[in-house]
Amino acid sequence: MGSRGSSHRLSSSSRFGSRILFLMLSMFATMACFYIAGRMWQDAENRVYLVNELDKRTGQGKSSVSVEETLKIINCRENQKKLDALHVDLEKARQEGFVTKHLTENGATSKKKLLAVIGIITMFGRKHNRDAIRKAWLPTGDALKRLEEEKGIVIRFVIGRSAKQGDSSDREIESENRQANDFTILENHVETHEERAKKTKLFIIHAVEHWDAEYYVKINDDVYVNIDSLGAVLASHLDKPRVYIGCMKSGEVFSEPKHKWYEQEWWKFGDGKSYFQHASGEVFAVSKALAQFVSINRLVLHTYAHDDISVGSWFIGVDVKHVDEGKFCCSSWSPGCHYALFGGEHDYF
Repeated sequence: MGSRGSSHRLSSSSRFGSRILFLMLSMFATMACFYIAGRMWQDAENRVYLVNELDKRTGQGKSSVSVEETLKIINCRENQKKLDALHVDLEKARQEGFVTKHLTENGATSKKKLLAVIGIITMFGRKHNRDAIRKAWLPTGDALKRLEEEKGIVIRFVIGRSAKQGDSSDREIESENRQANDFTILENHVETHEERAKKTKLFIIHAVEHWDAEYYVKINDDVYVNIDSLGAVLASHLDKPRVYIGCMKSGEVFSEPKHKWYEQEWWKFGDGKSYFQHASGEVFAVSKALAQFVSINRLVLHTYAHDDISVGSWFIGVDVKHVDEGKFCCSSWSPGCHYALFGGEHDYF
């Protein structure tokens, strides 16, 4: 009896203790849930607070992109549209066999690719030279237009502006151009003998921007040529992508200031004082790729005292085919070597 009562009391105590433990664990779990839920709610409130503060400091809820950045984005999109349009034009040009949207001097669209654009470098006070060239080998009027349309050769006298723009020198050139319509006037060039090399560079840049041609040719206004012969020479080198054609020469660099061919930067040519190989300045031709090279790098291409040296220097270090063309050389007997002779029906001197 005594032992049975004892066992019953022990069993009741054990069940009671288990209930207490279960109750305590349940309370602990409930408190833990409340704690975690409270922390999450607090974290959420903190995030809302931080977002609101960030909005206040970045424009009261508006985008933090600045006006300048927005304009850049708009400009980028506009440029992308232009680029897409150019790709379409380029593909169309490839299919049709010519480059579209190249404007001629009067603003008309030039569809057929030209063989050459020839710039006759002239100056103020040399109308006699220009008239002599018009009489000897440069077509005028409708014949000049037919030369462009039938043979793909554009020819223009090239001149800058007077230091006193609008003076009698400028007016005389404008009057002459109204009659002959055969000038390219470089509006951003002041006409001086010392800036002849710069003028040649500006002519190449202008020609590339206005005409799409295989070659760009520079000629002095005391040089007489046969156009058919010149065209034949140029056409014979169409298989060369980067070609520089002329009467190739080298020679002494003169460091004496009183010398006719004084080179102010003579020290750049070394102790030997000898120029590198380059085409004579009376007449030379460069292919389209080289003309584009000059146009693209216009700001960094240096000009020396003489235009022929300057042009030759631009192609040093570039993969260029130099062609020493005898027909581009001056007549050996002409005084001062002022004239170039080309084969054909007519040789002029």
